[in-house]
Amino acid sequence: MTNIGGIGIEHFIVVSAILFVLGVLGIFLNRKNVIVILMAIELILLSVNINLVAFSAFLGDLTGQIFAMFVLTVAAGEAAIGLAILVIYFRGRGTIAVDDVNRMKG
Repeated sequence: MTNIGGIGIEHFIVVSAILFVLGVLGIFLNRKNVIVILMAIELILLSVNINLVAFSAFLGDLTGQIFAMFVLTVAAGEAAIGLAILVIYFRGRGTIAVDDVNRMKG
């Protein structure tokens, strides 16, 4: 099987690489906003999922799709816990600036 639904695996790899680079750039270029950093991490995990599902379908094996479900579960947990920590931090400090995080005590 050389393509999936008429689209070659190269297309999936290119889309995944673009999402991965956008996620890495989002982390490194924007160090002020925690929400943007969390969204950039989600983009990186999404690019990994695209690769897992594309190669799984290309090879005719379900293992990649099962791993993608595990990655989605971890990403949902990461988002929930990250946002909960962010809400608690905002209640205590009144701001979510990343620069102030190094002043945390406890």
